[in-house]
Amino acid sequence: MSVAEFFDMGGYALYVWSSFGATALLMILEPILLRGRRRAVLQRISRLIRIRTEENE
Repeated sequence: MSVAEFFDMGGYALYVWSSFGATALLMILEPILLRGRRRAVLQRISRLIRIRTEENE
């Protein structure tokens, strides 16, 4: 088996490599998106705590 045959994947190269690329892209994007959501949740919690402490003063 040559390198060209390996990358050709028996005629299914487009499907195999596009699936591999999509999976790799999503695995990279997921932690980035989670970090943004976490930051937004922490800001909202901080805002709620600040509002409640101002109400109690």
